[in-house]
Amino acid sequence: MMTAEQLKNSILQLAMQGKLVEQRPEEGTGEELYKELIHEQKALIKQGRIKQKNQLGDIGEEEIRYDIPPSWSWARIEECGYFVSGYTPKNNQLSTEGTIPYFKVSDMNTVGNEKYLSITDLYLSPDVVNPKIFEEGTIVYPKNGGAVFTNKKRVLIKKSIIDLNTGGFKSLKPLDFDFIYLLFSSIDFRQYSKGTALPTVDMEKIRKILFPIPPLAEQKRIVAKIEELMPFVEQYAATSTKLNTLNSTFPDQMKKSILQEAVMGKLVPQDPNDEPASVLLEEIAEEKKKLIKEGKIKKQKPLPEITEDEIPFDIPESWEWVRLGSIGITQTGNTPSKAHPEYSGVDIPFITPGDIADGVIIYTNQALSIEGKKVARVCEPGTILQVCIGGSIGKCAITKREVTFNQQINVISPILCNSSYLYAVMNSRYFTKVMKEKAGGTATPIINRGIWDSLLIPLPPVKEQERIVQKLNTVLPLCDRLK
Repeated sequence: MMTAEQLKNSILQLAMQGKLVEQRPEEGTGEELYKELIHEQKALIKQGRIKQKNQLGDIGEEEIRYDIPPSWSWARIEECGYFVSGYTPKNNQLSTEGTIPYFKVSDMNTVGNEKYLSITDLYLSPDVVNPKIFEEGTIVYPKNGGAVFTNKKRVLIKKSIIDLNTGGFKSLKPLDFDFIYLLFSSIDFRQYSKGTALPTVDMEKIRKILFPIPPLAEQKRIVAKIEELMPFVEQYAATSTKLNTLNSTFPDQMKKSILQEAVMGKLVPQDPNDEPASVLLEEIAEEKKKLIKEGKIKKQKPLPEITEDEIPFDIPESWEWVRLGSIGITQTGNTPSKAHPEYSGVDIPFITPGDIADGVIIYTNQALSIEGKKVARVCEPGTILQVCIGGSIGKCAITKREVTFNQQINVISPILCNSSYLYAVMNSRYFTKVMKEKAGGTATPIINRGIWDSLLIPLPPVKEQERIVQKLNTVLPLCDRLK
């Protein structure tokens, strides 16, 4: 699809080729106007206002890039006006107030100076004798330095001075200024630069650039037509931006919507033959008791009862609302101590928030030896890691191997539950929203283990968890293919 910039350039190209408005014989010819330009140039030289120019040479056929109407004429840019070079006044010649503004190249970046230069904080002191002043309507551009590659063009709205790194072009009266500004703006100065350490506009090449010259009345009609079309180009740009935003965000939004359907029990049908989640909860409780008795985990404090006010949405009858900490073993990470060099090694990766991206864990940050595993917090494959402190809060992934992790990460090793289903819940729109609410609006958002363990999880029967995961494995890759 054509971009707004390409559409604008296409309109300007049609204008420069004489295809934007019709030609009218009664308006005269470009050749007649060209003769007026030459006459004006000679008059200015005679008056001493501009210097005698070096010969530009005849226009060769190989220089002409496109056809123009028979009533038009070709002219070199320097035949359409004259170039001026900026200069930098001494500090004692400048003031913070005055009537003649002084513009630097950097002033082209000031908000409000996008086309017309009007905002500056420096002026020429009134006591300066015979200053070099540039006329209103001069088109200015960066001439030296890296700013050359910004290709900016600006217009002086009153008599001003411009700095040494700036050049200017003043068009002649027989031409329509707005038409010449369009032609001048179409020049890509980046193609006419020389030097590397200090890029400079190659004026010998610039002054020979060809301009198509229509009759004056047609110039004005071209400008009027472009002004008529530009609002539509701007509308097109706004619409294109919205469409591009939609196209770029749609896959992720679709994925979130699918995950939300999954955690609400709407992605796959319920099977009445499945054992309900209430039975699963009893089995999890028994398994926890067994692990405590074997000394594999510590007894945890009872989690608060779930109240009706906490439940965010309805779930199927065979499901149960549970607290996250009740369906697995949870831990908060820490940073391995460097006091024992024997604990450091290449066997067990140390995971930080930066090692989790798009549901994938990067395991290259090695930290622990097998010996160090005895004293560190290590989680097993199938454990879900979730960032609970900082700007990337909520990021999570399932580890495929043993890892240790820092204090910005909480983990849960599900008991008798499907890790992929629980991972889907923790990536859902519902859970992401709860995480942000619980973390608060501080500069460094944080969810401590106690709060994290208490977050609500919609729990389906085990068989349905498996069906949900199978469905997600089918449809989520389709979302990724939309990117």
